[in-house]
Amino acid sequence: MCAEYATFGLAPAMRAGGVRNDGGYQVHRDFVDFIVDGRPLLFQLSDLDAVSPLASDVPPAIFTAQVRSLLLESPAPLPGGRYVVYGCPECEDLACGAVTAVIRSDGEDFVWRDFAWQTDEHADLDLNGYHGIGPFRFRGAEYRAALSALLNGSAPEPRRRVLLIGPRVAVLAKLAAALRTIGVGADIAHDADGVPADELRGYGAVAFGHAAGEQERAAVRRAFERAGVPVAHVDGLAPIVPLLVAQIEHALDSSPAEQRRLTGLTVTDGGAHVEVTSACRVTLTAYRLDRLSRTHTHEVFDGVLETGRHRLALDAKAARSRSFLVARTSTSVLVAAVRQ
Repeated sequence: MCAEYATFGLAPAMRAGGVRNDGGYQVHRDFVDFIVDGRPLLFQLSDLDAVSPLASDVPPAIFTAQVRSLLLESPAPLPGGRYVVYGCPECEDLACGAVTAVIRSDGEDFVWRDFAWQTDEHADLDLNGYHGIGPFRFRGAEYRAALSALLNGSAPEPRRRVLLIGPRVAVLAKLAAALRTIGVGADIAHDADGVPADELRGYGAVAFGHAAGEQERAAVRRAFERAGVPVAHVDGLAPIVPLLVAQIEHALDSSPAEQRRLTGLTVTDGGAHVEVTSACRVTLTAYRLDRLSRTHTHEVFDGVLETGRHRLALDAKAARSRSFLVARTSTSVLVAAVRQ
């Protein structure tokens, strides 16, 4: 049994949504992640695409029940005192697979142990156990304070609505449709004049179309400033919907910068430099508009990168001027322009 204490905390996290090149999509999910010894527990689970049970889009009663369950105020939902720690971000069905752990009290302490990948009611620790993770012993006061704060209205309130500003309504309509498909609300407007502050507080980002003028942009920024609403501003790089979605997803990421998995993307000397804080799958896609405003998409890289900084060579298709690179992990998105 673990003798040393681990620290326990909570932080906002995101499962990054996106529009795939094959026409499919990945749903955006905001959730509260478990921070163990200063790092997201999710990052210790290899390249797992999952969310915690503390997702922001579940009904309040279910969210409260999940918190009270982790506080051991209700019986374990699975045999053997097991609790779901991370589940499928699309449907949250146990049949899709989930990370579970035994959670129990030991005096004033709380202990998480016997982590396993589980697809039915019973876990096979020999076959599917995460033998290198845990057990973790948390001080009761710290553990209760972090989770109880969620019951006292201290849970982060992600604002998953985006205000789209620009004259090219056709492009913005396609972008709004794509955002709504992945679970992000979107409204289109020419400006924000006269919009009540309460309405402006519902937006997490303002995205300006590539053709939006500087006066329009400045006026919208002033409207949010007068309302006292801090909001992320996105300057659209090009009228390419998957690229704009990636920019907006990055802007909506409310997780602490030091706890993100994908932390760097730059393009220099014919290569893309990607930095990750834990081993994970990274995809790198290049987008480009030709002179006839047609979009060209090129898959540059799809593989697992170890912790650190990596240089990925760009071929002639990806290294052209007026190209843009999108790097993705399951939890993070970054965008960079190719400049020559």
